[in-house]
Amino acid sequence: MSVLNPLIKQKQRRQFLRSALLMVGVVGVSLLGAIPVLGQWAKRLRPPGALKEREFLASCIKCGQCVQVCPVNAIKLADLDEGFGVGSPYIDARAQACDFSCDGLQCVLACPTGALTHHINYPHEAKMAVAKVVSPQTCLAVQGKGFKGLARGADYSGKLRFEEIDRWNPIPLAEHPFDLEICDLCVRLCPIEIRANQCDAGKPPSGDPGQCPPRHAIRLVDIDQDGSTKKMRPEILDGCVGCGVCEMVCPAEPAVIVMDSTASRGLSA
Repeated sequence: MSVLNPLIKQKQRRQFLRSALLMVGVVGVSLLGAIPVLGQWAKRLRPPGALKEREFLASCIKCGQCVQVCPVNAIKLADLDEGFGVGSPYIDARAQACDFSCDGLQCVLACPTGALTHHINYPHEAKMAVAKVVSPQTCLAVQGKGFKGLARGADYSGKLRFEEIDRWNPIPLAEHPFDLEICDLCVRLCPIEIRANQCDAGKPPSGDPGQCPPRHAIRLVDIDQDGSTKKMRPEILDGCVGCGVCEMVCPAEPAVIVMDSTASRGLSA
């Protein structure tokens, strides 16, 4: 018995150490999953109606319903490098923005948990991000230049809805050339501006006054000082919801305007 006791105790110690190490490993992996969330490595542009970031991540069950109903395939699911955020929906506006082609916010209607809040009904009620002018030096309008051709080139796969072409079905941006005396794509193609202009003309989308934004989203401001060249700069207005279309369609590299989701979605700056 005296010989067996040390052996038994040694075996028990080994089992205890293995259990302890396993526990540390499990906790460590869990914490690694939390780091991208707590550290906010990826400040994602979320679909319309997304709750504040932590509430959104807690409520979203990663079902992908919002992905399936988006008419322009703007919504993607996050990869493994986002820890607890893996599988959560996001939008890369430069690749494909939300242009509100669905009018009725189908992603919001499809969300079964309310991670995309059901308390909004129209695009102008979404608070996805804040558009910011970050590269004015690359802006064609600031340089007094026009634009002719395809906004993002022939190989670009992003889509937008052009009501004069098809009221309901978005088409590839690469199929819609422009010929502009002064580049105003960020204003011309802004879905909030389009709706605001329709409403100002007494023609709200689908005849629904509820579609009318209470404020404009973006405009070009004249900055020409000597009158020799028409130079203008984009100015973001209070009606901007951060959909990302202005970032998507900008022909300049890098894009003049980018989406910042920090202020509008409860993220630290």
